[in-house]
Amino acid sequence: MTGMTSTARPFLNRRLAEFGTTIFAEMSALAAATGAINLGQGFPDTDGPEEVREAAVRALQDGRGNQYPPGPGVPELRTAIADHQRRRYGLSFDPDTEVLVTAGATEAIAATLLALLEPGDEVVALEPYYDSYAACIAMAGATRVPVTLRPDPEQARFRLDLDELRDAVTGRTRLLLINTPHNPTGTVLTRDELAAIAELAVERDLLVVTDEVYEHLVFDEAEHVPLATLPGMRERTVTIGSSGKTFSFTGWKVGWVTASPGLVTAVRSAKQFLTYVSSGPFQYAVAEALSLPDGYFDDFRADMRVKRDLLAAGLADAGFAVFRPAGTYFVTTDIRPLGESDGFAFCRSLPERAGVVAIPNAVFYDHREEGAPFVRFAFCKRVSVLEEAATRLKALAG
Repeated sequence: MTGMTSTARPFLNRRLAEFGTTIFAEMSALAAATGAINLGQGFPDTDGPEEVREAAVRALQDGRGNQYPPGPGVPELRTAIADHQRRRYGLSFDPDTEVLVTAGATEAIAATLLALLEPGDEVVALEPYYDSYAACIAMAGATRVPVTLRPDPEQARFRLDLDELRDAVTGRTRLLLINTPHNPTGTVLTRDELAAIAELAVERDLLVVTDEVYEHLVFDEAEHVPLATLPGMRERTVTIGSSGKTFSFTGWKVGWVTASPGLVTAVRSAKQFLTYVSSGPFQYAVAEALSLPDGYFDDFRADMRVKRDLLAAGLADAGFAVFRPAGTYFVTTDIRPLGESDGFAFCRSLPERAGVVAIPNAVFYDHREEGAPFVRFAFCKRVSVLEEAATRLKALAG
């Protein structure tokens, strides 16, 4: 017969065939089916500031953003992003040429990698990494080169081997993909580590894409240092930010890119063929959110620190080895003290055993064996939910 599509080969192209359904969809479905507490996917279970929500309502009622907003983002938000970068970090960006609003950080990552990579380019990324990194590198036809953050049990954190990072760079390396504060390990790269990354990028003339969506979630003595503030980095760095993690409105999907004019123009060229525009009324609300007083950010961080400590203590009581995060809202644990070693099997059985859902870190690794015994829990939930989860997890220790 003619005019019919052959099913002799798979419909999904080879570049994406390895990805399939995300682990977040699988584990969230498992939580719904079992009634388990979902500490897998990183979304809050309460809304952010009421005044920000009201700003979105006003924008809707006033007809602002109900039609297509400008492609680069509404001027109010671009100006607010530039003001935020200057006020917090001393970085000066032109809101008209150096700021681009995106459909969340996920689109920012996709548009940036699609714009800047050619087939055959290599991207050095810190492993474990957020799963969209690998998919977007694949869609661009590039090759990912993982550099593994390794556990340091004495310091209860994951560390970057700078020599390994340097050795990973070849003549085919186009860019470094950096995430700090780091999801899923909770590591916050130090100023010295970032200075070494900057030195390498300048020496080898590399672009750097830095995912800083957890910039306002750093704890204790940790400090968030934007890579673009370091010598030689302002013109070669694409910085990705997001409102979802900071203001607890993850469904609004408002993210952004800040970079030099040439880099922003390149990213915008790809972004216009993805969503074109998005989140019209919410852009006005996020502009107001970014102008909130410093007290909001301090209180937000303090609240998350309390939740981190509550869940970390509950996990330790349940028998996990806990890597206390210096940033983000995730806790990585080692299940080997529980007599387990397969994170996938453990997470798939945990809802029935303890009524809690978590994510196996191995999904964030190319080297699956490196991540096999590690499991991630999200603590961006109500205190009562975390207390109940801790109580349920004690069943594992018994």
